[in-house]
Amino acid sequence: MAHHALPRWWGRPAAEAAAANDLGGTTVARAEQGGRTPRAKLGSLPGRSGVRNDGRDPAVAGAVLLLPDGEPESARRASAWSYAAVLPLGRTLAKAGRDDGLVVHSVRYRGRGWNGADARLAADATWAVEEVVRRYGDVPVCLVGHGMGGRAALHAAGHPAVNSVLALAPWLPDEDMAADPEPVRQLAGRQVLIVHGTNDARTDPELSYRLAERAKKSNRDICRFEVHSDGHALRQYQEEVQALAVDFVRGSLFTRSYARPVADALAAPPPLGLRMPLAAGFGRSLRA
Repeated sequence: MAHHALPRWWGRPAAEAAAANDLGGTTVARAEQGGRTPRAKLGSLPGRSGVRNDGRDPAVAGAVLLLPDGEPESARRASAWSYAAVLPLGRTLAKAGRDDGLVVHSVRYRGRGWNGADARLAADATWAVEEVVRRYGDVPVCLVGHGMGGRAALHAAGHPAVNSVLALAPWLPDEDMAADPEPVRQLAGRQVLIVHGTNDARTDPELSYRLAERAKKSNRDICRFEVHSDGHALRQYQEEVQALAVDFVRGSLFTRSYARPVADALAAPPPLGLRMPLAAGFGRSLRA
């Protein structure tokens, strides 16, 4: 299945591409001068994402790793546009979780391609979790990814520090009877939320449903929301998707109570809990 342009609802790529090139992070190992071998990076959102409203700087109590989109096969370097695209969601999460001690980082891949068995984006996601542990110690981590980043989040969930995964319109390969299915064993013991538009023409929403159905057999803490009539970018219901992301991240990392639709989806057996409709006005109903 071909991969196309990144979703525009995440932000304003043209205005923020420069910011994506300098996110305040550090390169763990610089590229070798001879071959310019790319290395993964851990970037921070501009500004201190964990500062409380009262001005104090609390200890980090939880971390979100943003996994941008990528491509199925590519030898090209990672795209600055993809990182600019996830900044608005990251800022929304950082603002909502700042009083809880949440820190938000983006993962800057070595390159943009998954590249078959190499699964490079998943490997970079696993490295990023290790880096969070090195910096902050034993804190719970939520992996948040869109498209190919959603697939990377699902694959990297087996790390002991990961307690939750949010996969937005995850890119999954077409099912092939001759190939091994996408793994789900690593999702055991994790809280997992998948969100997919029913009109997604770039990655079949039925593939994410089937993955969730297999995972639900060994992990009751998985649910899936369908955004009816929306496409891969989830642009029509941007506010609802962001509100759902905030509710899930705060609930999974800081044991806050989930909103009723999320709690119901987690408790419901398949297929109900895996085809939960995301209602219009979800975010407004939480603020009311």
